[in-house]
Amino acid sequence: MTYVLHYAPDNASLIIRLALEHVGAPYRTCLVDRAVSAQRSAAYLALNPNGLIPALETDDGVMFETTAILLYLAERHAGLLPQDPSERAMALKWLVWIGNTLHPGARMLFYQQTFVVEDPENLRCTTRERLTKMLQILEAAEDTPWLDGRGSAPGFYLATLLRWFQIYGGPAWFALSDHPRLAAFAAAIDQLPATKADCAAEGMAPAPFSRAARPHPPEGSAF
Repeated sequence: MTYVLHYAPDNASLIIRLALEHVGAPYRTCLVDRAVSAQRSAAYLALNPNGLIPALETDDGVMFETTAILLYLAERHAGLLPQDPSERAMALKWLVWIGNTLHPGARMLFYQQTFVVEDPENLRCTTRERLTKMLQILEAAEDTPWLDGRGSAPGFYLATLLRWFQIYGGPAWFALSDHPRLAAFAAAIDQLPATKADCAAEGMAPAPFSRAARPHPPEGSAF
């Protein structure tokens, strides 16, 4: 089938676009224009009642939740998870950790006003500290062969979050160079054909994961 990816530039849909490009799956995109809050429209809520991006139309129905979409694609296309059982187990563990632990922390940093009414700056500061500790855990982990930068479900998810940490969340709170192993991983993801295709599609500059800059998308709004 031809998948339909409902996306906004430099949103979590970027992770899914990377995966689709990496495995060579046929797909087309449908813009969810955040400039007019299209993610809250009745038409989009019929696809994803959470009003979050992305949603992916498949022959099996509409998928939402980034981790779930990645697992769905990995079941149908080789190249997103290792074939070796032990390496696959480690990749699955970290994929869920990224989706359940690291990404929620990022949302709390970027959208603190949706989590607290008073003193959002305190939440921002404590969240930055938590995220830094999480990345230190990942930097030191030895059971992460997928950090080779060849492209994988957890790799595409992590690379996108590393990109956002460099751009968003307040002034100069994150330096990728403080995490040499993750920096080398991000530089390797920069060189993948899937990344180059996504740079053109979403208006990202070269080296979008190791030297991130705000995008200039050809359509729609990132935030």
